[in-house]
Amino acid sequence: MTGTPSHEEPAGPGKVSFVGAGPGAADLLTLRAARVIGEADVVIWAASLVHPDVLAHARADARIVDSSQLPMEGVLPLYQEAARDGLTVARIHSGDPSLWGAVQEQLDLCLALGLAVEIVPGVSSFSAVAAIVQRELTIPEVAQSVVLTRLEGGKTPMPAGETIRGFAQHGTTMAVFLSAARSGQLQAELLAGGYPPQTPVVAAYQATWPDELIVRCTLETLEQTVKEHRLWKHTLFLVGPALAAAGTRSHLYHPGHFHGFRKADRSARAELRARTR
Repeated sequence: MTGTPSHEEPAGPGKVSFVGAGPGAADLLTLRAARVIGEADVVIWAASLVHPDVLAHARADARIVDSSQLPMEGVLPLYQEAARDGLTVARIHSGDPSLWGAVQEQLDLCLALGLAVEIVPGVSSFSAVAAIVQRELTIPEVAQSVVLTRLEGGKTPMPAGETIRGFAQHGTTMAVFLSAARSGQLQAELLAGGYPPQTPVVAAYQATWPDELIVRCTLETLEQTVKEHRLWKHTLFLVGPALAAAGTRSHLYHPGHFHGFRKADRSARAELRARTR
């Protein structure tokens, strides 16, 4: 028997998507991120970290909540409402949610509320800055690793063994976040770890935002450069020899290299093997 029910149907489980907004520019959102924001009933964003242009993807009737002045207790009622009423929430985070996004505690909370959860990755500021300065961070025979870290001694404790000085001993590329306010200490620790004073550094403020500022310097002038340009917040540092090294011949595109889709030239293969002995 069909007919109009006399009571409202129960709401669905509700869903929260943690969306990486990328470094700032609205057109550096992924297609998935733009779709998720466009489908959300509630969009939560932090005006202090996320560029307002990303809100252009939201529905006209979506509820927009600025979380920049809210602790977790201020956001919790929104998640509880989503669980109760079956709402979809897009929680926008700057950069990529997996890096300093305070996502795990929120994800655990949402799961405890019975909400479906999703994480949409975003472009991290370190890769955006590398693109702006047109540098590969992993040049063969120069650097094959990238250390993502921040200076110890800030508001959030660092685990034992995770220090700028210790990471610097590897001499590879480093991307240092959340450390501009203590540039003198950062410079000292990088030097103490073994980087030469002439190691190239890129200091990037608000990368991809309209007011971005990208400054090149060396490690011995890092503190001076930061203070000269008043780079206290929203600044990322790239450090390492790859930032000035010329490209070297990779094995991947060498005629002597083979893989499942390409055979190696025999003479080039012999030359390549002789080089690597």
